[in-house]
Amino acid sequence: MYDTVIGRGEKWSGRIGRGKLLRFTALEAGANVSLMLFHADDLTERYNMPDTLKAQYTAHLTAGHTLMSDNGRVLASIVHDELGWHDPIGGYTTRALTDERYGRTTYQDLRNDWLRSGQENFAVELTRHGLGLRDMMPVVNLFSKVYCDDDGAMRHVPEHCPAGASVTLRTEMDVILLLSNTPNPLDRRAAYPSVPVRLEVTQAEPVGEDDVCLNHRDENRRAFENTWTYYSLI
Repeated sequence: MYDTVIGRGEKWSGRIGRGKLLRFTALEAGANVSLMLFHADDLTERYNMPDTLKAQYTAHLTAGHTLMSDNGRVLASIVHDELGWHDPIGGYTTRALTDERYGRTTYQDLRNDWLRSGQENFAVELTRHGLGLRDMMPVVNLFSKVYCDDDGAMRHVPEHCPAGASVTLRTEMDVILLLSNTPNPLDRRAAYPSVPVRLEVTQAEPVGEDDVCLNHRDENRRAFENTWTYYSLI
């Protein structure tokens, strides 16, 4: 249905209907794509990081997990994952962090080769959908592994994502998806670590009773039931 490559430092956003598969593939090693998610028909409803993590008793995301909204519904589910770990706590890069870590660059000097931040990319894409800076929120960093060590410090694993690794999300509601192909802010590599990522959108099969995301936890099933009730009433 749709196939595109999000290049180094680039951004993307679009409205995607429910019942679609979104397959992300790292075309080189070391990928990171930051993701924001909104309900397309009510932009006040969006991905809720605290509820997503506490309801599923996890601090990372993988197959079987869902991305829950602040209304207790499922915006999207992770139905396939070749990595086993994606980061929901690291956040996105800012202009100040990008300049400090990789050196100051500007569009005026380098045109499209300047080093973008996640903050700037999301600010632009939010505006395209009638949103603004006040709608900035936590993101999911696909392809990244961030964990807390014994002292409580957050650690990034730079070798986590090999070339060709993929993760597939299934939309359970009509959503606005925003993407920023910019570094994980906890990635300490000296060179700007951003590689091309392919996005393919195809049609999903209906959710069956044996679905791994539906059955992952009782909280998941309740969120799915809330989602189905919402659509049955409209």
